[in-house]
This record gives sequence, C-alpha cells and structure tokens, in this order.
Amino acid sequence: MKWINELPTKHFLAIDPSIHGAEEGTPEVRTVVHVHGAKVLPEHDGYPEAWVTADGKTGPTYDAKPSQYPNDQAACTLWYHDHALGITRLNVVAGLAGLYLIRDDEEDALNLPSGEYEIPLLIQDRSFLADGTLWYPPATNGTHPMWMQEYFGETICVNGKATPYLEVEPRKYRFRMVNGSNSRFYHVTLVPADKSGKPNGEITDAPAFRQIGTDAGLLPAPLSMHYLILSPGERFDVVIDFSEHAGAFLAMTNDAQAPYARGGEVVPSKVMLFKVTKPLAGKDTSALPGTLSTMLPLNPAHAVRERFLGLTEMDRPSDGYTMIGLLGGKHWDDPITEDPKAGSMEIWSFANATGDVHPIHMHLVKFQVINRQAFDAKQYQQSGKIVFQGIPMPPESNERPAWKDTVKTYAGYITRVIAKFDLPTGTQVTPGQEFRYVWHCHVLEHEDNEMMRPYKVVG
Repeated sequence: MKWINELPTKHFLAIDPSIHGAEEGTPEVRTVVHVHGAKVLPEHDGYPEAWVTADGKTGPTYDAKPSQYPNDQAACTLWYHDHALGITRLNVVAGLAGLYLIRDDEEDALNLPSGEYEIPLLIQDRSFLADGTLWYPPATNGTHPMWMQEYFGETICVNGKATPYLEVEPRKYRFRMVNGSNSRFYHVTLVPADKSGKPNGEITDAPAFRQIGTDAGLLPAPLSMHYLILSPGERFDVVIDFSEHAGAFLAMTNDAQAPYARGGEVVPSKVMLFKVTKPLAGKDTSALPGTLSTMLPLNPAHAVRERFLGLTEMDRPSDGYTMIGLLGGKHWDDPITEDPKAGSMEIWSFANATGDVHPIHMHLVKFQVINRQAFDAKQYQQSGKIVFQGIPMPPESNERPAWKDTVKTYAGYITRVIAKFDLPTGTQVTPGQEFRYVWHCHVLEHEDNEMMRPYKVVG
C-alpha cells in the first residue's frame, strides 16, 4: 500500500513548538500512517519519525517504499491513524483515522451478521465553532504555550457525524466499535428512548451488547454486557439483536467521567440513536455461535523476564496541571531500555503512579492481561521500590481471556500483561539484528508530550 500525502503545508490547528518533535523549523503538516494492531516490520509500522510532507520533506526514518501488510494474524478489527511525532493529537482531530479489518476462514465459518448488517462505529469527540469549523482550543494558562493535557470535545461523533441515528431492521447486527478519541473514555449503554433520542426506560429493557471480539481478535465465546468501557485505541466487536424491539428507539449513551475517572471536564451523553423502524428485508439467517475461537493462554512460567515499567507525570505544584509524562522515567530520545529477544515471551508490568487511567498500546505484538494489583505509588515515586498492596485482581470479564494490544492501566495499580515478541512470519533474522517499534499511552496529548518510548526486538 502506498500512502500519499496530499495535505496542505499550513496546519489549521495551533502547533506547539515546545513539544518534542514539533520544534521551530519542523514542517507544520507532516504525517505517517500507523495501522494500529498490525504485525508488520518496523519500516511499515508508522514509526513517529518516519513522516513525510506533501512537498517531499521527510523525517529521519522515512522509507519511500510502499508499506507491506502481511495480514498473517487472526481476524480482528484494526484501525489506522496518523503517528507523526509531536502532532499526532492534531492530525487525528483533523480526521486522519479509519478502520482496517482483517478476515479469515475461521471467522467466515461462524456466519456472523455480515454485509449491510456489519457496520463500523468510529467514535470520536469533537468541538466546533459556530460555523461548523473543527475547534481544538489552545491551552488556557497551561504548562506549554499551546499544548493541553487532554482534549475533550463537546460533541460525540460517530463515523464523522455528530450524534447520528441509524435505522435498523429487527434482526442481528454486528458493530465494529473503535474509540478513536484523543483522550475521552466512554462508558456506553443502550437504553429505550423516545423519537428524539431522550432516554425513557431502563437499561435492562434494551438489548444487551453481545461482545464477540476485542482489539486483536475474537473472544472464545460471546459475552453478554449491558455496558462497555472504551479507552482510546480500544476496539469492541459486538452483536446487537434488535429482533424483539421492532418499532423501538434505543439510545446509546455515555456517562464516563472526563478525565477518566476523576472528572471535571465536559461529558456529552449522546452517542447515537438506533431506530428499529426498517422492515425486515428477509429472514435473519446469521448466527451467534456459543463458541467463537480457540484461545490458548500464554503461560507466565514461560516468560524469560518481567519488566516493571513506571508511568509517571510531573505536575505543576500550584494546581496539578501536567507538564510532562514519562514511561520508565525516560524521554523519547533516551537510550532504548526495552530489548526483548525475537520469539521470546515477556511480562510487562505497567506501574501507574499517576492520577490518570492510561491506555497503554504496544506496537507489533498482541498480549494477554494477567492481573492488576494495587501498589504504594508514593513510595515508588520516591525510591523506585515496588511495594504491593492487597491481592492481585483478575482481568476484567472481557479480558479473560482475550487478545489485546491496548490495555487500561488504572491509577495506583500495576497492570501485568504477557506477550510473545514474534516478528512477521518469514522474517529473516540475523543474530543481533534490531527491529525498532514503540509503546506509548494512547491518550494522544500524553503521547505527544513524551509518554512514548521506542523499544527494539533483537534477533
């Protein structure tokens, strides 16, 4: 696939030159595409310094060859978005995001809802000026001239439309849900509503979300849920059965606090409205099998090492406004400290010593969540020592087991994940050869302000 930059040279959103990667003299508009969740070689992964401009300027790791996507992974919902160092948050707000679906024979044999009954839902929040122009306001009294610690739009958009509706038949539909927002988490529910979308019933009177998949593939079996919590970058593959709700109106609503889960910022409640008003075009012959896939848990006993990786923020003493966030206490340009061997299995334990919930995304690999456990964050910040508190918590119901590439790391907890660092099938590796990827917080404002680190897979 050849990605071609035809963007203007002047950005319509404010660049902050104090942010690493966006310094004075760097082209305002530059882009590099990352297919989020794809198992690819580094030169095709959308490395943040591999950007290109419309007039041919390039970043230090730019590769002019077309991108190669082997797609040698299980059926899953991926998405692609800009990943340019220092301005990812602005380019994604501007619209550079879309879905990338991988299919396989195993999934096809399940006879899930398909065709016009399989619909992507790219959920993003946006703010607009009175004339409809996209608005990303510069920080007011922030710690940088323009950069804000999180962006929370006043309106929720789905597939680029503000609080839309969808007319559906009384039958099963498959929805590929992606949280493509910069910073906003969503706690979504379905609830009966009137024609205008105003809720007027109970959640239990609406159809359940039958979750069938997550970031990197199908779950072993459908999971029935009346709510979903989506962090930025996560995907939820769900089936909703409208067959018993002909003529009904069902609102998808959001009440997640922003920032999650501390609150204080605007929380738009309207996501979208389902109108079960279309006549049934024909018998619903799709299925929702009780078994979806075979998933073998990765055995922590086979991990060659466990890495404890701190998530920290430096805040302004006067009011707690974030100045910078770090992973492992390191900046982007610091020497690489994470260097798993190709084909090896490791446990990465993310120690969140901040007050935020950070969705951590690892490029190249998919992983499984082992557990979460509280720890003494203050002690860790002072001495670097890990002091556990309480007992480990099992993964959340839709993580147990599940293939993930983005995980919620809760404040005051260590979140442990296990991954096997396999390169794309057929990769020729020489001893000592290095393959460079990144891992980062998927709150894009955090990612742009140093909460991203390179790592290397070593042959």
